[in-house]
Amino acid sequence: MVCTSGRSVDRPRRYVDVANGTIKRLVRDRGFGFIRDDGGQEWFFHRSSVKSGAFEELNEGQRVSFDEEPSAKGPRAGNIRAEA
Repeated sequence: MVCTSGRSVDRPRRYVDVANGTIKRLVRDRGFGFIRDDGGQEWFFHRSSVKSGAFEELNEGQRVSFDEEPSAKGPRAGNIRAEA
């Protein structure tokens, strides 16, 4: 099925939206962390979700942008990019 914009409506989108936030906590030895978005919601992320640079280059308090990913365990951030 195709909607009027030409995009298929039967395929779910992998990423819901792009958001901005700040690294709240990093657990470097376990390879994950948490981002607090500009609205105050917290998002889990795994080191494999960091796309610009390396996980080791991130710092608590650093501004990032990310894609909201659906997850059965709660909000999850994907495609994380450090802001300049």
